[in-house]
Amino acid sequence: MGNMRIRAMEDEKIIDLYWNRDQGAIGHTAEKYGSYCGRIAKNILLNKEDCEECVNDTWLRAWNAMPDERPAILSAFLGAITRNLSLDRYRKLHTAKRGKGEVEFIFDELTDQVDKKEPSHYIEEQELVACINHFLKNLPKEHRVMFVRRYWYFDSITEIAERCAYSEAKVKTTLFRVRGKLLDYLKKEGYAL
Repeated sequence: MGNMRIRAMEDEKIIDLYWNRDQGAIGHTAEKYGSYCGRIAKNILLNKEDCEECVNDTWLRAWNAMPDERPAILSAFLGAITRNLSLDRYRKLHTAKRGKGEVEFIFDELTDQVDKKEPSHYIEEQELVACINHFLKNLPKEHRVMFVRRYWYFDSITEIAERCAYSEAKVKTTLFRVRGKLLDYLKKEGYAL
């Protein structure tokens, strides 16, 4: 508990540096969250130079966003920026080549049953996020960890299996079942899928 308090205090100081427009904020952010953001980018892009560029762009994006936003959890704020920048970069790099990479495969896992032709069936993005978060909160912790590691951090099945000390087959089966439960839950909540 003491470590969490120290970390939160440190994050608060870093955020204060951003708000005070102190350029030292970027150095402190890179030192504390560089490897975290780098791993997120690496899981999506795989190319070292592209990863480094996305991580550096994360610091700039955080610098530009902070005077207007005060993130409650700095790591989540930075992780989301890195993830979105990396996904944008991935899409740009792969629009011409339509090969099936790991990221594209992960998207297919989540969207293979969604009717992409009827955007009128979707409600606001924030409501969908809240609905998915509610679903995740009710999952057993091990299932939630697997789901988030796969679909937020883009960890491979092998990485998840090693992290959770399960076989790859168990991870695949669990993710398949959780996706099915999520689909059922979303249908029950009124989403046309």
